Amino acid sequence: PEPMVRQVLRDAQFSTDTREYKQPPDGDGDDPRQRYATVRIESFRSDDDPVHEDWFVQALEARHALWTAPFMLGTAKELGIGHARPSKRRDDEGAAQTLVVVAGVSLGHLSNLVRVFGGTGHGHSALLSADHHVIARSDQPHVVRALEDPVGGVLGALHAHMLANGSRGWTEDMAFSLVHDGERYKVQTSHIPSTGWRLVSWEPEDALLGGLHRNVLWSLLLTLSFLAVALFISLRLSKLVTAPIENLSRTARRIGRLELDDLPRESSRVFEIQNLSQALDDSARSLQAFSKFVPVDVIKQLVAEGHALAPNGSPRRVTAMFTDVEGFTSISESMDADALMRQLTAYFNLATRVFARHGGVVDKFMGDGIMVLWGAPADLPDAEYRACIASLELHDEMRALNRKWREEGLQEFRTRIGIHTGVVIAGVLGSSDRLSYTALGDVINVASRIESTNKQLGTRTLISQATFEGLGGRLATRRIEELVELRGRQTRMVLYELVGSA
Repeated sequence: PEPMVRQVLRDAQFSTDTREYKQPPDGDGDDPRQRYATVRIESFRSDDDPVHEDWFVQALEARHALWTAPFMLGTAKELGIGHARPSKRRDDEGAAQTLVVVAGVSLGHLSNLVRVFGGTGHGHSALLSADHHVIARSDQPHVVRALEDPVGGVLGALHAHMLANGSRGWTEDMAFSLVHDGERYKVQTSHIPSTGWRLVSWEPEDALLGGLHRNVLWSLLLTLSFLAVALFISLRLSKLVTAPIENLSRTARRIGRLELDDLPRESSRVFEIQNLSQALDDSARSLQAFSKFVPVDVIKQLVAEGHALAPNGSPRRVTAMFTDVEGFTSISESMDADALMRQLTAYFNLATRVFARHGGVVDKFMGDGIMVLWGAPADLPDAEYRACIASLELHDEMRALNRKWREEGLQEFRTRIGIHTGVVIAGVLGSSDRLSYTALGDVINVASRIESTNKQLGTRTLISQATFEGLGGRLATRRIEELVELRGRQTRMVLYELVGSA
């Protein structure tokens, strides 16, 4: 309907009906001052008597402003409601007059108004009167010519829910969820003071929370992605630290086992790891230098058996070997010191390789002589045979080395060897501040005397009866016919010359 202001004046014979038609608020005028401006005025006589209208009667009875019950708007021919305010005034002659001012709005327009409460466009709203009729609703906008009951559909279901809550459902603001036809709705009801009306709004939960669910899902995905990236970065960073530390740990274990050759050097951007790698490298070099003075096998055995680094010893059955170079005194007098040291070093290198190949442990170097043990610091089966095989190989390899030296014009080294088997005291011997692993006892002395007997008998390798018995006939030997008297001993011994393989 077109907005207007209607004034009805009633006198004794007839009513004067004056209507001022207004510019609609959504008209074409851009100037806000033109809104609701009077467009035209119509005035005519009418038989309408306002005093018989429901809104007039209700306002007089209430004696205060009120929202009227729905009534038929005469000009629009549809139901509307009004806000009526009673008043009194006197006419020009001083007589009292009753005046009621009412502002009416059609229920169709009211339905358009409540549509703004529909939220996102997926929900709807309805205005219910105090006597539970639908005054306006956004889901079915049309010209209202009769009041409806809130039955059927979502509105009927939520109205039933409100009635189930008694007076609380009609007088208090409420928010609840409702399931209708398999779909869940969020419902909000609001009480409008001084009217008894209820504004009811409902919206599908999926439409209302769908965006929130998507945002939560995206937030969760972003969080998980961030955590995955952070985890990947932390693993990469930790790998930069843990991988070098694991490598250094393996290197440290190798150093602990005295496996000092070809140790890897760990490079890292972490300063502390660089320092640790350098410290392990320094330790390895120190142990390598130390191993030149102490046999590595001795150190490994002491560590494995848990021996304290203090003087100690225990009986062991060993095969002891002594070697020396025939005529070394004359050789050393005829050679330059540097050349002699180079040649002697080459000889020692060859001999120690042969001995190590067959399980021998070099106990010490004594000038041009070498003391070697089989069976200490660790037990060694078949020690006699191993020692004798090593002596034969040493002679073979020395022959090849002597040919080379002879071609170079150098002196030849002819090695003499003595071997004996028996029980010795083997262990860490010495003082509290200087220690040495060695073996001592009569077996050691006898082995040394047997080696020196080679000079007397013109032989290269002599072995004792105890060593001979350990061979079990596996190597060729020649018994010395006469019992041999060893220097410094009262009794004579049976000796055998080691000839070669059987």
